[in-house]
Amino acid sequence: MFPVILKIPRQMPTTLLFDQVDGVVDLRKLKLEQLPQLAYELRLALLYSVGQTGGHLGAGLGVIELTIALHYLLDTPNDRLIWDVGHQAYPHKMLTGRKQAMLSMRQAGGLAPFPKREESPFDAFGVGHASTSISALLGMVLASNNPLARHVAVIGDGALTAGMAFEALNHMAHCQANALIIVNDNDMAIDENLGGLATFLDDHHGYGGPSQWFTALGFTYRGPVDGHDLPQLMLAVSELVSLPGPKLLHIHTLKGKGYGPAELDPVGYHALSKIDPIEVVVTKKGPTYAQVFGKWVCEKARTDDRLMAITPAMVGGSGLEPFAKEFSTRLFDVAIAEQHALTLAAGMACEGAKPVVAIYSTFLQRGYDQLIHDIALQDLDLLLAIDRAGVVGEDGATHTGAYDLAFLRCLPNLLVMAPSTATEARAMLSFGYAYCGPAAVRYPRGEALEGAPLVGPIELGRGQVIRSANKPNAIAILNFGTLLDKAAALAEAHDATLVDMRFVKPLDEILLQQLLVQHNGFVTIEDHSRIGGAGSAVSEWLVQQKTQVRLLCLGHEDRSLPHGNREQVLHSTGLSEAAMTRKIKAWKTRLFAE
Repeated sequence: MFPVILKIPRQMPTTLLFDQVDGVVDLRKLKLEQLPQLAYELRLALLYSVGQTGGHLGAGLGVIELTIALHYLLDTPNDRLIWDVGHQAYPHKMLTGRKQAMLSMRQAGGLAPFPKREESPFDAFGVGHASTSISALLGMVLASNNPLARHVAVIGDGALTAGMAFEALNHMAHCQANALIIVNDNDMAIDENLGGLATFLDDHHGYGGPSQWFTALGFTYRGPVDGHDLPQLMLAVSELVSLPGPKLLHIHTLKGKGYGPAELDPVGYHALSKIDPIEVVVTKKGPTYAQVFGKWVCEKARTDDRLMAITPAMVGGSGLEPFAKEFSTRLFDVAIAEQHALTLAAGMACEGAKPVVAIYSTFLQRGYDQLIHDIALQDLDLLLAIDRAGVVGEDGATHTGAYDLAFLRCLPNLLVMAPSTATEARAMLSFGYAYCGPAAVRYPRGEALEGAPLVGPIELGRGQVIRSANKPNAIAILNFGTLLDKAAALAEAHDATLVDMRFVKPLDEILLQQLLVQHNGFVTIEDHSRIGGAGSAVSEWLVQQKTQVRLLCLGHEDRSLPHGNREQVLHSTGLSEAAMTRKIKAWKTRLFAE
């Protein structure tokens, strides 16, 4: 047996066997008795790599043996292999010809943090959000032109709790599709795996457990199998892929396997910051927006017993850990089940509770029908605390909150706010909580700009002028959200009026009407897609006024955003200070030439 690793290597470790494996062809040349040594060296290499770049660690350490077994036994990429969510896919990338590029992981221009079809033919399906693998795999089976191809999906990290996974299992059984589903059961999502399904998968209660259920559904079931026992694991995989019809292999793994600290703290080591950073990382000076929210929700809960907090498997990420300790009976972690989270909140609101749903922008997308039908149309009294709105940086396009304003502002009865600072975030959360009806506050990942104290209290649908231009017929910069510091610099450089709009819905039409009198151009700034966002709302209003005032909308370009640090991504999408300066100068040249 190989020793448990206790430290992350500061220098590239000696990996004599792994050095010989530049892809799956080399892997398949190894003897079976060499594979445990390869697993140990792959763990060392993974620890070093993630220590340099940051990124997801625990799940990848837990599937080292599974990754080796699958690529050794399957004919990938001709056989299709999908990793659900993609948290666990770093070893997959390292064995499929990308190990030399691992130090570019999550860096601008480098490897993507999740499987990505454009990056490699071995990435059969692009992922990043949970519970999509079984549906995608079934689609591949039904449309495949290769009758000899084998199809395998690995689902874990809590992804089996989502309704979509059950919908796909049901359809797969109905089709009797020839595919293998591997349930990587490590008792964890990002946080501890919760709910009846987690208990159900634990086959120690004497009521049949998963074997009975999956068999009744129409699957050939094997398990539970020790996911770190390579001979046993390879035997089970070999047997099942040779059988016809739908199969399910249930394996037990340990998240963080082989790295002592991660085995003891799988939540803390789900993802890792850089240990020896490739580039200088600025130390945070203030709280994150998630921490601002976490402190606020605890303070509010102490004064209002109606407050119930709901999150879909994001207690830690949303800043709810202090709330969980102080108000455990009023926190509802529903696991990866965004649709259920929203309708659960709707039901609570019907009974007089005041639900606060803490949810990431890109995960709110997954419950959009419930947001429309169950919350907005019924005008129910609850608060959406929308984290990770806008650019998230290294996690890339699948985690960037680029579309929430577009899909929120079109809904009836919904109040939509975009704070520019930590101070405003606190005030808007309190305002949204006190508001009678559905309200949303969107804020980004990372450090919260404290900024100056509020000039005045939050008033429904009212913005505030922060700087007035010193000349007539100037431009007015309308800022929506946390790019205020960049907007302020632009306003100084162009002697422009600067407005912190605060509300996306309703717009401050009174203030906009006043600005029309003294300005011949508006510039909107938002960390959001230019299409359908706050700038579009201003454009729609200007059209209704039949005015000659020109408008420049600055937001995300109409394409998928790359990964990299926040400033790099903002620059690539035209929202760095330098990029916006160039756009405003070119626009003003055309404006005043007319």
